[in-house]
Amino acid sequence: MNGENKTTIVNKTIKTGITFGSALAMVISYTTWYSVGWAIFHGLLSWVYVVCFVLRY
Repeated sequence: MNGENKTTIVNKTIKTGITFGSALAMVISYTTWYSVGWAIFHGLLSWVYVVCFVLRY
């Protein structure tokens, strides 16, 4: 593998992780607070909200 292929794989992995983190944060937020507004806000926070939620609850 050359350097360009490794960079492409890393970039795709990061984008997938951010997308999954946002979706997970939104689901957790909506099932906890029953608010679309909070779900969108927490989705923007992504993994930060997920980690805070796990540590708190």
